[in-house]
Amino acid sequence: MLPFIRKDLAELTAYTPHPGGTSGEPAHSESAIDRLDTNECPYDFPEELKKKLAWTYQQLIETNRYPDGGHAALKEAIAQYVNESITIPPLGGVTQPKTAITADNISVGNGSDELIRSLLIATCLGGTGSIFVANPTFSMYGIIAQTLGIPVVSAQRKEENFEIDIEAAKRAIAQNQNPPVRAVFVVHPNSPTANALTTDEIEWLSTLPEEILVVIDEAYFEFSQNTLADQLHHHPNWIILRTFSKAFRLASMRVGYAIAHPELTAALEKIRLPYNLPSFSQTAAELALAQRQLLLATIPETLSERAKLIAALTQHQKLQVWPSAANFVYLRVKACEGESAEQEHKQIMQQLKEGGTLIRHTGGGLRITVGSPEENQRTVDRIAAILD
Repeated sequence: MLPFIRKDLAELTAYTPHPGGTSGEPAHSESAIDRLDTNECPYDFPEELKKKLAWTYQQLIETNRYPDGGHAALKEAIAQYVNESITIPPLGGVTQPKTAITADNISVGNGSDELIRSLLIATCLGGTGSIFVANPTFSMYGIIAQTLGIPVVSAQRKEENFEIDIEAAKRAIAQNQNPPVRAVFVVHPNSPTANALTTDEIEWLSTLPEEILVVIDEAYFEFSQNTLADQLHHHPNWIILRTFSKAFRLASMRVGYAIAHPELTAALEKIRLPYNLPSFSQTAAELALAQRQLLLATIPETLSERAKLIAALTQHQKLQVWPSAANFVYLRVKACEGESAEQEHKQIMQQLKEGGTLIRHTGGGLRITVGSPEENQRTVDRIAAILD
């Protein structure tokens, strides 16, 4: 390495973005590849909405001017959308008033990755803290932390259902005090294993001391309809992350947002780069929220296709398939004693790739995005051909 680059970066394995790898590329045109490896929506932004965006770009956006650096209109639209998902359970039969989310509770990032990075800078930089993750989980938490020289503390999830091993998590946090854990990252539902947080896990998060930031990543909220946004006002040390990259079909625009206590979002505003979100991305996100009924109308199909995909894959005795609360399915090969399931996972992924289906090999298993009905059928057929 060049002598001025930090030596610890030599040991860091970078995140592999789509399309991954250079060997064994499918012998198909890009349009013929079933891209089921990044949990995107299988359907592009509708043509009529693309035309509206094109008109906006031509008529309203001045490319020689900086974008709205405060994201004012977008924050207001996000706050309205988040409030729709908040329900307060009755207490003693009496409906409780909602504490509304406002624009002050929102911070917008260039994808959720920028928000994750900003949170790490705000809490752990300069040797002041480490982070905790329960593996397997979204790898970017650990990768971004390592790029900043922040230690990563971890515990394994339970193998049977991928719930967090709470006792192991407590021990890991208690035993690592130099530097102490300052941020705990969880996904709700988890990626790559697709399980939502349980009541016990949420209770544990509620008991974490106020000097620990709890980051709850709800990237797949629209598919799970599980949110903890209604509890934010009781937990100023909690923050929720969401994205426009999945159900809202704007992966190419890179728009993520955080919901949190105003003091925490104010800190994120200080850390993020100025003009971090282009005008076109802000416009696309605002249009997506305004047309959310149209865009989210495909979710019932995704959930139905998910059930069919799980049912078809479960027919293979060699596979162990878990329930899913997201738009993807997680499975593992049942390895015989002395055999390596990981080698079979690599072979299945490679053979699918050569046949025209991209999936993700991660966390000791295989993650398959729920695609269109045609894509899912091809995936089922190709897996059957490999296993049979």
